[in-house]
Amino acid sequence: MSTVSAWLRRGGVQIALAVVAVFWLVPTFGLLVTSLRPVQTYGQSGWWEALTKPSQLTVDAYSDFFGNPSLVDSLWNTVLITVPTTVLVVFIASMAGYAFAWIKFPLRDPLFLVVVALLVVPLQMALIPVFQLYRTLGISGIPAVVVFHVAFGLPFAIFLLRNFFAGLPRDLFEAARLDGASEWAIFFRIVLPLGLPAVAALSIFQFLWVWNDLLVALIFAGDSAPLTVAIGRQLGQFGSNIGIIAPGAFISVAIPLAVFFAFQRHFEAGLLGGAVK
Repeated sequence: MSTVSAWLRRGGVQIALAVVAVFWLVPTFGLLVTSLRPVQTYGQSGWWEALTKPSQLTVDAYSDFFGNPSLVDSLWNTVLITVPTTVLVVFIASMAGYAFAWIKFPLRDPLFLVVVALLVVPLQMALIPVFQLYRTLGISGIPAVVVFHVAFGLPFAIFLLRNFFAGLPRDLFEAARLDGASEWAIFFRIVLPLGLPAVAALSIFQFLWVWNDLLVALIFAGDSAPLTVAIGRQLGQFGSNIGIIAPGAFISVAIPLAVFFAFQRHFEAGLLGGAVK
């Protein structure tokens, strides 16, 4: 009986998760179908009716999207902002997390407390001071957005990776040091391979946060606007360019989903490993 009851409990949890997953994916699927429908049908019927009339589906909206140079540029701007930011945050936070976890240096614990305290600083509070600083230094466009995201992404990234790295076996580090390995060798040959789940989880978090950002890009990007800003500009006072918004919105959603599913097998282990220490 215990085996049956355990199976029923697991089955109930799996069914509940499946229902949640379906409800979570339905809006994305609806956006995909909408982006494939002719614009004139948007106000006539719901997107689900296209499932019974697949002949009306077309890729004309995507042709219009990729035929618009400003929108294609905005997509590339999003990539040029998101990828360097994610790489910089992950690399810097990995080194800092290893240092806070396994290297003894003066004021290590107080400095880590400062990093943890920075987690509660709201991003909006720094917009005006940073804008004035950027204006003084002459920084604008993509570099300005990247630097801002890196600065505000590091506290959480260091916190997550430090907690994960602190749970690695001490014997590995002692044996490596006895064999004459330098701190750089330990970091690249031991810490990073064993910390891959946490690094993958952090990469997903950082990629999603930066890719979906609107506020920071709206203030600092200027002419190098990412896709979120470009889509928002399609909403005008006297109407909206829905034929461009639908495919642009789906592309903006599909790429982060692809990144998430590509790293999902590392996501749970990395997230839990960095949260329970």
